[in-house]
Amino acid sequence: MSAPAPTEPPESADAGARSWLATLRPARWVPIRPLAQRHRRRILEHLLSLSERDRYLRFGYAASDAQVQIYAERLDFHRDELLGIFNRRLELVAMAHLAYDPAPQRPGKPAMVEFGVSVLAQARGKGMGQRLFDRAILHARNRGVGTLFIHALTENTPMLRIARKAGAKVEREGSESEAWLRLPHDTLSSHVDEAVERHLAEVDFELKRHLRTLRRWRDRLRRLKARLRGTRRPPAA
Repeated sequence: MSAPAPTEPPESADAGARSWLATLRPARWVPIRPLAQRHRRRILEHLLSLSERDRYLRFGYAASDAQVQIYAERLDFHRDELLGIFNRRLELVAMAHLAYDPAPQRPGKPAMVEFGVSVLAQARGKGMGQRLFDRAILHARNRGVGTLFIHALTENTPMLRIARKAGAKVEREGSESEAWLRLPHDTLSSHVDEAVERHLAEVDFELKRHLRTLRRWRDRLRRLKARLRGTRRPPAA
């Protein structure tokens, strides 16, 4: 499929143009943090938790456990960017992969990045895919990338809907579709937005980690108290 000229997104689709203060609104903000080498196990667990249907939509084929493991093992954290959303139990419930090709995909054209996303079934309906898409745009444009590219099955309507909403040019060829979104140039505001979001997400993650530790100690204390109460019961008459 030939690559059409990406359309310029409407001004409202510029994810980095919003004020960083808007990220502080609890109703809108979703903590998204970069994933690194140390998160590879969590990434694998997340992908293995996807149903057969979800793996089919994410990878374009019904990936087996072995194929998912190979994918996770080959992730290049130095070249690509991976973004994740954790719940309060520090389970990775949604993640995005921005794959940067080492060479320009289209000679003489701006660099592109390919976007892929997955959200666990229990975390859907909360706009996480949209928020990861917005964050991906912000990250890519701040690194001078001119075009965001999505290769998806035509039946993956949620992903294509997000792309169209952002103003992407979608081309369909049989069972597969490609979406191209031209990204705006980076600005001081877009860099500040990303830095603030990254910092807040790290704070959120550390808070969840400490709360998880406190819950574990609380549960241990409860079990200890229960055992002590059991040993103090008087013998039956």
